[in-house]
Amino acid sequence: MTEIPVAIVEEVVPKPRRPALSPSRAGDFKQCPLLYRFRAVDRLPETPSVAQVRGIVVHAVLEELFALPAAERVPDRAHALLDPVWTRLRDERQELADLFTDDDSHDHWLESATRLIDGYFTLEDPRRLDPEARELLVETELESGVLLRGYIDRLDVAPTGEIRVVDYKTGTAPREIGEAKALFQMKFYALMLWRLRGVVPKQLRLMYLADRQSLTYAPDEAELRRFERTLDAVWEAILRAGRSGDFRPNKSRLCDWCSHQARCPEFGGTPPEYPGWPEPDAGDETVMDRAD
Repeated sequence: MTEIPVAIVEEVVPKPRRPALSPSRAGDFKQCPLLYRFRAVDRLPETPSVAQVRGIVVHAVLEELFALPAAERVPDRAHALLDPVWTRLRDERQELADLFTDDDSHDHWLESATRLIDGYFTLEDPRRLDPEARELLVETELESGVLLRGYIDRLDVAPTGEIRVVDYKTGTAPREIGEAKALFQMKFYALMLWRLRGVVPKQLRLMYLADRQSLTYAPDEAELRRFERTLDAVWEAILRAGRSGDFRPNKSRLCDWCSHQARCPEFGGTPPEYPGWPEPDAGDETVMDRAD
């Protein structure tokens, strides 16, 4: 009797990704090392605000708008996308259904999201655009070995090769601290694209839908090289804190919006026991990070 060979199938276990630095996590560490620890190391849950969820929904509507044929990218179609997008996100994340206590607050929230969508249409005509990518995950490694990872709202590439990075902001146009934080995020994207494609983006564009304003910035290669050194220094500082567990709080005006005051020594709280440096993905962004 001839034996039939039995194939041995080995289970393929995906390799964990290396810890990476994202614009949001880098910004957290610069703002407050303890906030970075709470979000990237402890991964403490944060209850999303009504404004954050509105930002998620509006971003999703604009992403889906560009999936339509160019001629159909008009305000009425965008308005029609709002309710099904919100319903889908609410079904995917049950905690979002508890944000509203009554129909009036829910209706007011939807109206505010509609105004943000209308604000977008005052800034540009999507029928005249053909983005290369939307909600693009970008990952690259610097010469130092630091791994960068982030999501770009929209990437426009001209027929002649010029690159424009577009980021939607559903809050109001920033002043001083906010503007510096926004430009830090955009330079982060510009650096990643330059390292990936060998082309410095021609323009970084921030679209503030509530104020119906746009801020544009044109980086250059020398500036991105300096910014790369800044990120190297930030990551080295993160690794030092990760090895020691010494993530110190940095009290500022931004503490008023922090979800972790009860655990912060600056407000009489006690952080949880340090769990050690996480592997993998210590620096990944979350959906909430992209909702501003």
